[in-house]
Amino acid sequence: MSGFQQFKGKAVALDRANVDTDQIIPKQFLKRIEKTGFGEFLFYDWRFLPDGTLNPEFELNFPENQGATILIVNENFGCGSSREHAPWALLDYGFRAIIAPSFADIFYQNCLKNGMLPITLEAEQVAYLLEQAKDQPYLLTINLEDQHVSDEKGFKASFEIHPYWKKLLLNGWDEIEITLQLEEYIKEYEKKTLNV
Repeated sequence: MSGFQQFKGKAVALDRANVDTDQIIPKQFLKRIEKTGFGEFLFYDWRFLPDGTLNPEFELNFPENQGATILIVNENFGCGSSREHAPWALLDYGFRAIIAPSFADIFYQNCLKNGMLPITLEAEQVAYLLEQAKDQPYLLTINLEDQHVSDEKGFKASFEIHPYWKKLLLNGWDEIEITLQLEEYIKEYEKKTLNV
């Protein structure tokens, strides 16, 4: 994974609450075992009409919203089943960060484990961002080191993140990579205890 320190990107609004993981990536697309290839099925039932054509009324299909890397949503995003495919689909589509008043706990953890930054802000702050994102292009800067989100109109908000996850995201590490940094200690322990 690439490190996430300061990131500037186009932000789009999906002003919906209680979006569950089955809406993010429907169950019929969970047959792959790789982490890639899910982006084309993101929000499938909303993005596409029954005949398979793009739904022109769905927010992410608007021409001005193309190329976004930050998704602004409403409360309880990622509720429902614990499928890790949901953050895989969001990442594969191109999103690197999601901003919401609240997230489902397992979804929040799954985002962090896969290198995507979920940011929780106050409801009033998210309401401001949702409104501003109606006028595109709307750019946000996310500074993970200082833990704040800002726009070019003077908005700035702080967010919390556990130091462990912050360290992993800043360095672009996943949990396997951080374990492998201790490989010499692990080998030494194995020699002592297993006589390897």
